[in-house]
Amino acid sequence: MGGGRISRWFDSKGWPGLLIAVPYLWLIAFFLLPFLIVVAMSFATKTPTAPPFSFGGEHPLVNPDAYGRMLTGGLYLRAFLTSLVNALLATVFCLLIGYPMALGLTRVSSSWRNILLMLVILPFWTSFLLRVYAWMGMMGRNSWFNGMLTDAWNVLVPIDWAVKSIPMMHSNFAVVLVMVYTYLPFMILPLYASLERLDPTLDEAAMDLGSRPYQVFRDVTLPQSIPGIIAGGTLVFIPAAGELVIPTLVGDASSPMIGRLISDEFSQAQDWPMASAIAVALLVLMVIPAMIYSHYQARAEGSK
Repeated sequence: MGGGRISRWFDSKGWPGLLIAVPYLWLIAFFLLPFLIVVAMSFATKTPTAPPFSFGGEHPLVNPDAYGRMLTGGLYLRAFLTSLVNALLATVFCLLIGYPMALGLTRVSSSWRNILLMLVILPFWTSFLLRVYAWMGMMGRNSWFNGMLTDAWNVLVPIDWAVKSIPMMHSNFAVVLVMVYTYLPFMILPLYASLERLDPTLDEAAMDLGSRPYQVFRDVTLPQSIPGIIAGGTLVFIPAAGELVIPTLVGDASSPMIGRLISDEFSQAQDWPMASAIAVALLVLMVIPAMIYSHYQARAEGSK
């Protein structure tokens, strides 16, 4: 009797509720709790112990010194600015390259579409680190890629500005270039998903009413693809702003991005409170605008 009642309860309510609860439990265990630990460490005091921070005792229980140093230190502010600028440039270039590619995917036959989609995701089948090392070789002074760009430069510019090779490695240019290559599929796939759902008869109706192709794109296609642009921009901008591997391998050590600075504070400086404060600031800076947008988007959809 009791077993049958429990079984009926799970059939009607429990199992769906359990399935819904699993993702939330995962987020609590592997996102919320680690984040709270990082927040707590950001208010600790650096000590020469293991681990290198302490609460209470000879030190204050809550010490906001790390946040004060972060807001007044020029190195940290420059790292934040460099990260945001590089991530924004990578996002813009990914959009400029990815939008025509996604739009083209929606205009080809289904057989070609599957092949092209496979080519878009093909880089994921190769190690991320291996792809970065490949770009390091391509941007070297004696590589064919550098030689091709150097020849093009020498053709286009006056003879007084001729160069033997273009210094690309260990610069923000190299960081943005590799990030665009790495995160381009994250822009193409959301854009393709958004553009594929558009009704092609709207474009045909606009053409029948006398609109030119660029007007059709501007007035019909582009406004309807805004959700895909925002989704792709978010998927590119947020990880690019906190990128560690690419700036470490191809970036300029004198102008570090925030991911590398966090790694250095944890490993080399052994200043875990400062590293935690930077990580919290980066997360707040990245997540809060996305949450605000999601909130207002949900309200706008609810009012329709």
